[in-house]
Amino acid sequence: MQKIENLPGLFAFERIVAHGSLTAAAAELGVSLAVVSKRLASLERGMGVRLINRNTRRLSATDAGKLLYAHAVRVVAELQDASDALARQRREISGLLKITAPHSFGRRRLVPLLGQFGLQHPQLRIHLHLSDQVMDLIAGGFDIAIRYGELRDSSMVARELLQNRRVLCASPDYLRRFGQPQRLSDLLRHRCIVIGPAPLTEWRFDNQRRSGPARIAGHIVCNDGEAAHAMALEGLGIVLKSIWDVADDLKSERLVQILPKHAVAEAPINAVYLRGHNRVPRVRAFIDFLGDRLGRAASSNARL
Repeated sequence: MQKIENLPGLFAFERIVAHGSLTAAAAELGVSLAVVSKRLASLERGMGVRLINRNTRRLSATDAGKLLYAHAVRVVAELQDASDALARQRREISGLLKITAPHSFGRRRLVPLLGQFGLQHPQLRIHLHLSDQVMDLIAGGFDIAIRYGELRDSSMVARELLQNRRVLCASPDYLRRFGQPQRLSDLLRHRCIVIGPAPLTEWRFDNQRRSGPARIAGHIVCNDGEAAHAMALEGLGIVLKSIWDVADDLKSERLVQILPKHAVAEAPINAVYLRGHNRVPRVRAFIDFLGDRLGRAASSNARL
């Protein structure tokens, strides 16, 4: 079976026969007449037959050339269709987008945005994995991770989506029963809800370089941020939470911000991905979408 290994020659041959001219074929292919002639000659050597009869006045396909041309037309058309399909795939937002994010942020902020993004791109499939653990992007096959804080892994890239401001808050019912703290030192006599594996004895704030951290009494310790949030809503105590978790509750007055002049150091919320992965259309489009929508929400939360 004769192998055709000279695709440039086949493309040139198909255009030559279609136009009836080497000059016209060269112009369409964007190469010189000499290059087209060389490609045709190379194809003929590879096939072992003359494909084109040419003289000073006219050009015509030989019988072998006519046979090859009938097949070449289909081959060139199918290759063009494949090229067009790949180009559309590069432009379209499709395939599987796999994301990991913290529980609370994922439920409250990411899920509604995923719904909007999915409606814009119906060919896209989305897998969302919520975990407060730092997931391995490579082992888990994740395209994007939403993470708090600075990036420490140099094999990854972090795009900052917004700053994460944390605030002290409690329910109106709790404040009616126990009073409103007026200064950081008042926290020691209040019931504080601590998130973590063990009781904390202090909370650190930005403007405490002189006074040091605020001492607290961790009456309730919880290893889950969502549960701690729910406890604050139930009036069990004061909690220190991300503004992104409690913004809706502050707006509706289910929670009240206390000691608003004292803020915890802000840390970025990042979209983290493998180097070069932002060239994948679905990844790039989703990160851009997140940055835009979260930026709008940040402007609203800044007023709280």
